[in-house]
Amino acid sequence: MPKKLIKKYMPDHKTIKEHKHLQIFGSLLHDANLWHFNRRSVSGAFAVGLFVAFIPLPSQMIIAAAVAIFVRVNLPISVALVWVSNPITMPPLFYAAYLVGARVMGQEALQSDYKLTLDWFSHQIHLIWQPFLLGCFIFGVISAVLGYATIRLLWRLHVVKHYKKRKARRAARHAAGNDNIN
Repeated sequence: MPKKLIKKYMPDHKTIKEHKHLQIFGSLLHDANLWHFNRRSVSGAFAVGLFVAFIPLPSQMIIAAAVAIFVRVNLPISVALVWVSNPITMPPLFYAAYLVGARVMGQEALQSDYKLTLDWFSHQIHLIWQPFLLGCFIFGVISAVLGYATIRLLWRLHVVKHYKKRKARRAARHAAGNDNIN
């Protein structure tokens, strides 16, 4: 993966260290592994961020930061990826998670009078919480595994491509050097 492209869009570590909600982690934010851009760190960060994006709590960024610190993967990427589930995408993502959870549990999903409001949710939570949380867990695991595998694959393809280019340049230089000798 092109490190320059990733670094271009990531905030610098000083900005993140000074973020008011992340101050609870104190000196843990000074671990250099949290800021590295390598295959292990970035792919792990994708897994963490995408899994936490499906946790239906308002403190997803803090959870992602805590998990990233614990497993020592790239912190900015982990925190940024929880925004996959943002106020615009949350309703369809979480409704789809509920439908998948209900299907896996063998329940019929509630179809009547569906309104995504806090009032509706508070009155229906006793009926939907189990399939909803199961669906969120399933979506989180699947997206984490796919994100991790995709980044590992893309990174590997980039390294192989770079290696082949370098090998071709060396062969061309070597051939040019042999032509000068003859």
